[in-house]
Amino acid sequence: MGKTLDVVVFGTANIEYITYVPELPKPGELVAGTYMETCFGGKGANQCVAAAKLGASTVLVAKLGKDESGDDYLNHLQQHEVDVTHVQQVENNPTGMSEIAVSENGDQYKINVAGANVFLTAKDVNRAKKSFHDAKVLLCQLETDMNATMCALRQFKGISLLHMSPMRKDIPNAMIGLPSILVVNQEAAASLTDMEEVTNPDQARKAAETLIGKGAKSVIITMGEQGAVYMSKKTKDMCTHVPASDVPHLADSSGAGDAFMGSLAYHIARFPKLSTEHHISAAHTCAAYSMGRRGTQPSFPGKESAKNDLCYSTPTFSVIPPSSPQHEDGYAVANTPPPSIVVPTPDEAHSQKEAEEEPPKPAPPPPEDKILEAPPPRASEEPPKVVETSNEPPKPVETTDEPPKPAETADEAPVKPVDTANEPPANKA
Repeated sequence: MGKTLDVVVFGTANIEYITYVPELPKPGELVAGTYMETCFGGKGANQCVAAAKLGASTVLVAKLGKDESGDDYLNHLQQHEVDVTHVQQVENNPTGMSEIAVSENGDQYKINVAGANVFLTAKDVNRAKKSFHDAKVLLCQLETDMNATMCALRQFKGISLLHMSPMRKDIPNAMIGLPSILVVNQEAAASLTDMEEVTNPDQARKAAETLIGKGAKSVIITMGEQGAVYMSKKTKDMCTHVPASDVPHLADSSGAGDAFMGSLAYHIARFPKLSTEHHISAAHTCAAYSMGRRGTQPSFPGKESAKNDLCYSTPTFSVIPPSSPQHEDGYAVANTPPPSIVVPTPDEAHSQKEAEEEPPKPAPPPPEDKILEAPPPRASEEPPKVVETSNEPPKPVETTDEPPKPAETADEAPVKPVDTANEPPANKA
């Protein structure tokens, strides 16, 4: 392959039979369907095609049956320019299939028959050794054999993404620490961390902290219409929340998760210098596009719908503070300090703090106030207090301070003697 390899995907390939119904049937209930279609699916192939439709160079490592469905699928992958060198057809085994029912409000159930997918093993990782060496990003899921998936993650030296879907109960703890980025939905996050539920970003932060503590290098917790929460072991003190993109019209949510993963892998491979929040925001846009269209792979955006400059638009995200104050509505309290865009704020915060420290520097007012307190005059008042005690009227002296005292002494001195001194001139007259 002449061009650089962006993404290698190790996963499943299925034929999907999708039926649309007004509401999902209850056990034993018959529901009339409104529409049915047959699509190419399987999480591995879905995510590979999602990345390829955006423009990534991709390689799929998977198994198909040696049947008509397998032949059709192989041609379909080649039409999307997926390298199928390591997609093998297994004799005497059918291609995997999935039966999916989707209700009008987007709820769904899925029944999966593995078929030829069970023959995907760790040996296939060794057969695709060159692709594992050349690719920038590896995508894995949980539809394949667990040991084979762990082998693929160990062999890969680039950026590896593990989509913990479908969630399984037998996940070894060692698996959490293998990928570069662990991607889980809120149900899987609650299961892996023994939490009752993860329903808001504040709880998602706690779950991410727990997963980091269990060995995860970095974690993305997808939360549907609430967006996604991201935390990395390198900067575990900071957890970010990237809101979801708007979905104008909900048609089918069955392919949203795979659209998100394929887009995430594509943007990480093509824009490695941008932040993970940029990559998540771009993946949200592709997932929202998928939810507005029916089908799985047919709903994925192509180059004309999600341009290569999608990552260059400034993402909107906020920091989730540690939930030290525990209140009833914890997330609302966490939002009370207004969240801001992460990238520019640290430098601005330091500069603002320095600017705020400058006004306290001029400290002349405190010394001036001390001088105005007039402690010296109080010291001078002490001698007059003795004079006040000598004079009978101390009360007026207290109300009138020092200035009136000299006036009082001047009036008291010789008022009447002056009158007596004037008497002799009256006698002379």
